[in-house]
Amino acid sequence: MYAIVDIETTGGFAGNNGITEIAIFIHDGQSVTDQFSSLVNPERLIPRYITGLTGISNEMVSNAPTFSQLAGEIHDWLHDKVFIAHNVQFDYSFIKQSLEREGFTFRPKKLCTVRLSRKVFPGQRSYSLGNLCESLSIPITDRHRAAGDARATTVLFDRILKSNPEIVGQMLKHRSRENILPPHLPREEFDELPEAPGVYYFLDEHGTVIYVGKAINIKKRILGHFGGTAKGHRNQYMRNEVHHISFELTGNELVALVLESQEIKRLWPKYNQAQKRPVSSWGIFRYEDRDGHIRLQVGRKTRGMHPLAAFHSHSEAWHYLLGQVKEFELCPKLTGIQKSTGACYDYETGGCRGACILEEPSAEYNARVEEMIDSWATHEDSYIIVGEGREDDEHAVILVEEGVYSGFGFCRKEFAFSNPEEVREIIKPSQPTPEITQYLQSHRYYEGMEIITF
Repeated sequence: MYAIVDIETTGGFAGNNGITEIAIFIHDGQSVTDQFSSLVNPERLIPRYITGLTGISNEMVSNAPTFSQLAGEIHDWLHDKVFIAHNVQFDYSFIKQSLEREGFTFRPKKLCTVRLSRKVFPGQRSYSLGNLCESLSIPITDRHRAAGDARATTVLFDRILKSNPEIVGQMLKHRSRENILPPHLPREEFDELPEAPGVYYFLDEHGTVIYVGKAINIKKRILGHFGGTAKGHRNQYMRNEVHHISFELTGNELVALVLESQEIKRLWPKYNQAQKRPVSSWGIFRYEDRDGHIRLQVGRKTRGMHPLAAFHSHSEAWHYLLGQVKEFELCPKLTGIQKSTGACYDYETGGCRGACILEEPSAEYNARVEEMIDSWATHEDSYIIVGEGREDDEHAVILVEEGVYSGFGFCRKEFAFSNPEEVREIIKPSQPTPEITQYLQSHRYYEGMEIITF
C-alpha cells in the first residue's frame, strides 16, 4: 500500500517551521482507496508571503486542530505504507519530526515522484509538479494546497506505475539510495563519484556553482549532506537546487583543504558561508606570571596580538595544546587546560612527574615550555610539502616560498626536488588565503606528508 502525501508549511525548513495543511491519498497499486485532508494549526504565525502562495491565512487555521491533536490519526494513515511525495524529503522531514515529537517512531520506506519521473519520463524541461503535470496533461487544481497537489501527485504516480511497473521495486531496494539523493540529480552522476580525497562542486540548473566542499571520501561526504543524518536548513535548501555535481581529485586532505579555500574565494558560492566571513582565528598565547612561570592560554586572535600558533577554532587549539601538555609534561593549570583552584587533577591522580610541577624550579619548567614552543616554529624559508597524489605513481606538491604559500601541483614520483625554480614549473600559482595559512601552520593535516626544505 502507498500513501501519497502533500503538506503546506510556514516555511521551508522543518527545524523551525510548522505544518499548516496535510493531505494523504491511499493507493493500493491499482487505484485510490481512501483519502484524508485537514488544515493544521501550526501554533505560530504564517508569514505573509506563504499566505500569498498557498492562500492559507492565520485566520483559517486559528480553529483548526494542532498536529499534536492529529498525530495519532496521521500515524494510522501512514503506518505500514510506502511514503510517497513530490520531492519526498521535504514532506517526510516535517512529518517525521512532528510525529516523533509526539512519541511515535516513524521509519517508512519512501519514494520520490521527482526521481521516479526522471526515470520514466526522461527529457522533460522541468520536473516541478506544475510543469510536469502540464507536459503530461495531468489536471491539477487548487495549486499549492495540500489536497490539490496530493491529488495531482497521485495521478502522476498512477501514470508511472502503468508506464513502468518494475521501477517502483527497483527504487525501493535498500541500497539504491534513490530517495536520499537530491530530486534533480541524475543517479548516473552520483554513481560516478569517487571514494577518494578531493573537492566537489554542487551546481544549480543553470550550471552555477552554489556550494564547494572538500572530503577525504567524496561519495561518502555527499551522502552525508543529504542522507538521513543530514541536519540544518542549508542542506534542505541545497538539495532542491542541486542539479549536477562535479569534482576534482587531490590525493590527500591537505591539498583538498587548500583547493577548497581557493575555489570558495574564486567562485563565491551562495551556500558557503564560513569562509565568506572574516576569519575568526584562535591562537595559543604566552605570558609570564609573578612567580616566573611561563603560562599559556588559548584565546581569540586580535589586532596587534601574535599567537605562538594559530587555529580555526577554540576546540582545535585546546585539543592541540592538551596533547602538547602531555607530551612535554607541562602543568595543566599553567597552560589553561584545567581551571581548578586547588591542585590539578593530574597531581591528584598520581601524574605530574610524581610531584606537583609548581614545586620544581621555574627555570626547569620553563625550559620544557621553550622546547615545546620551539617545535612549533613556522618555517620562513622555502620548502615543499609532498604527499599522496591522485594516482599511485604521483605526488601532490605544495610550494611555500619564504614562509608564504605559492601554489600546488602534481608530478610523477620519480621527479627530483632540488630547488624552488623546478617546483614552480609543476604548480599552478595561487594566492594565499587566511584559511590556507592556518592549514599550513596546523600539524594535524601533515600525517603521511614529507617536508623538504631548500
